[in-house]
Amino acid sequence: MSRPSQAKLTTSDHNGVSVIQSQAHATSSSLPAAVAGLQQVPQLVPADPSTTGGKALPPSKMKKPPADKDSDEYRQRRERNNLAVKKSRMRSKQKAMDTQQRVNELKEENERLEAKIKLLSKELSVLKDLFLEHAHNLADNVQPPTGADGSSPAPNSTATNGQ
Repeated sequence: MSRPSQAKLTTSDHNGVSVIQSQAHATSSSLPAAVAGLQQVPQLVPADPSTTGGKALPPSKMKKPPADKDSDEYRQRRERNNLAVKKSRMRSKQKAMDTQQRVNELKEENERLEAKIKLLSKELSVLKDLFLEHAHNLADNVQPPTGADGSSPAPNSTATNGQ
């Protein structure tokens, strides 16, 4: 079976990309038309593969021609950048001031809560002392009943229940 001959046509577009087009010339009539049509698809190949590394650069990474420092466009960009920097610094200072204010508020609240803890601890101590004193007085005033043999009756004793 004979191979079709191919003619290659290389052109460059405005982006520095070479376009290789191949055109198949079928020498045999036994090849289907669909196969011949597939061989006519253009291929994109970079003009200089070493410069792009096979990857396209995003627009932000592309080198722009240096602007003339006396141009209006340069002045406008510098003014916009200066305003953006000033605004960013103001926001940063405001955020730092807000944070410091919050720290001061939290310190004051912490001091108030510490004072409240001391007060409540003292109150708890006084109440415990009162409770213990009252419980001790009750224990002194209540004397357990004694039995005929001089011992106290057993708790839960049901000897005199009438049963």
